[in-house]
Amino acid sequence: MFIRRMEEKDRDAYLQMAWTFYHSPAVLHPVPDCYLTRAFDEVIRSDVYADGYLPISDMGEVMGYALLAKTFSQEVGGQAVWVEEIYIKPEFQGQGIGTRLLQFIEEAYPHCGRFRLEVEPDNEEAEKLYGRLGYHVLGYRQMVKDVPLEK
Repeated sequence: MFIRRMEEKDRDAYLQMAWTFYHSPAVLHPVPDCYLTRAFDEVIRSDVYADGYLPISDMGEVMGYALLAKTFSQEVGGQAVWVEEIYIKPEFQGQGIGTRLLQFIEEAYPHCGRFRLEVEPDNEEAEKLYGRLGYHVLGYRQMVKDVPLEK
């Protein structure tokens, strides 16, 4: 297995996986398909705000993806990376790919002061994985204000 940054040629594979992710119990609700396209376009356009990575099998098959958002955090005194999404195709789950993908992300951002992610309370397997990798519950209650974007 190896991991590489998303490329334009990965558009269809990413969009299919992201659609599947957003129609799974791992998320609260689906998002409009155009949001998936916007995320991919941003990853391809620049590496300023977002990055996307794909674990690839030895046979050349895309096994999943990670979508990252980057920001600066005064609380940690430097760059923070949000693991916005991590998705492993069902046929590849339970093989350590999620672990390797998260380890790769940490190695790819050696000057990052915080790695942050969200997990649905019912996703116990993911929560166990994240705990084994050193993630812990941040005692904040997250609040958001969504502003509708053009579709």
